[in-house]
Amino acid sequence: MMKADVMGAKFHSLTLSEAVNAGVSLIGTGCHRVVTPNSEIVYEALKNPELMELINTSSLVLPDGIGVVYASKILGCPVKQKVAGIDFAQGLMEALAGTDKTFYFLGSKPGVADGAKEKLLEKYPGLNIVGTADGYFKDDAAAAEKIRQTGADVVFVCLGAPKQEFWIKNHGEATGASLLIGLGGCLDVFSGNVNRAPDIMIKLGLEWLYRLYKEPKRIGRMCRLPLFLFKAVGTRLRGK
Repeated sequence: MMKADVMGAKFHSLTLSEAVNAGVSLIGTGCHRVVTPNSEIVYEALKNPELMELINTSSLVLPDGIGVVYASKILGCPVKQKVAGIDFAQGLMEALAGTDKTFYFLGSKPGVADGAKEKLLEKYPGLNIVGTADGYFKDDAAAAEKIRQTGADVVFVCLGAPKQEFWIKNHGEATGASLLIGLGGCLDVFSGNVNRAPDIMIKLGLEWLYRLYKEPKRIGRMCRLPLFLFKAVGTRLRGK
């Protein structure tokens, strides 16, 4: 799989369908970490070598954000397309529904993962969800052991970035799962508690604007997007 270097973060350049196929092919071949950084996470990784190393040692690194797509073009190493974590997760569930592969949902507030399970079982007949747990656990080892006991193949870890990525790094193998994916607030969307942006805004790369409209308190975080793109321009001009 070809990679695009976006200021040190090495993204796999894949279409959504290629990413889903790659994820499916990893199941049963060991313990694999999938990360879906947006521009905010890459910006943070520029100042956090441990986070950058975590990104670059993951089995799949998918560009979840139009900022990453724009930056890759600016830097002359364009990724094929934005691959949002939520779209990747939906693609996996669609591909694996009706098979013997199993899912576990970890994260969000109490009741949200269960609500997501109920909605997704309606949407994907034959989907096998063997367990859920909220993100308010205090014992990491116990949470990992609970997953291991279910025999889950795929785990959606929704603890917020980069906490979820470090949790997967530190406890993923103990879960016994093959594929662990950091998915932020996806369970809130799957449960119906939070609405995703309209399709037209997603297609136009304006999902970030919709999220800002719904959550004005995100303005401080969103300011990193132009800073990230300015840094990409500077990197390209310096030829580094």
